[in-house]
Amino acid sequence: MKNAAGPSATTASTPVLTRRTVDAFTRTLHALLALSFVGAYITADSDHFQWVHVSLGYTAAGLGMTRLVCGWLGPPRARVAAMWRKLQGWRPWFKGLLTDPSPWRQGQNLFLATSVMGILLSITPVVLSGFATLQEWTGDWMEEVHEFLGDLMLTWVLLHMGAVLLLSLLRRRNLAVTMLTGRSEGRGPDLIQSNHWFLAVLLLMAVLSFWFWQWQQPI
Repeated sequence: MKNAAGPSATTASTPVLTRRTVDAFTRTLHALLALSFVGAYITADSDHFQWVHVSLGYTAAGLGMTRLVCGWLGPPRARVAAMWRKLQGWRPWFKGLLTDPSPWRQGQNLFLATSVMGILLSITPVVLSGFATLQEWTGDWMEEVHEFLGDLMLTWVLLHMGAVLLLSLLRRRNLAVTMLTGRSEGRGPDLIQSNHWFLAVLLLMAVLSFWFWQWQQPI
């Protein structure tokens, strides 16, 4: 007697096809940058944890510079030129809406890329204004500028998170999990051939070593 549940069980047990789209180094950098910003923002108004705030701010600056280097020397998909080409799609996309209001998928990708660029561009002014405030080079107005820039970066972060959440709902696929596993659902070959585990471990050790050294310094 045949099992009536056989075909359904076979279908249910079929593994989901995935391919590697994000390497371990990029995922590590992304996680460390997110942790640094959240930690720095939470401790911004605490005198007791000022050393934590400063250390995480320096970390964010170093990670931003690392991302910039990857943007020039890294794989084609990670380069600044590739992201810039994506952002150049805003103008033709807006023009296309006048004749064909359907290409919303392209608009979703543009919004996501814009939020990423906004975060990257916010790092330098936030860190520089914070450093100037710490050194007391200016009056209280620089501290206000630093707080404003921090809130602006938070806005970009929230927009980025909102874009990922919205796209996950629209496409019925968890896009955030890609930054944890490095793999996305879909057929085809891996877009990333090497996971760059050595670089990921090296980056993590560099950040942890800096934190240990920084937090040993007198307050």
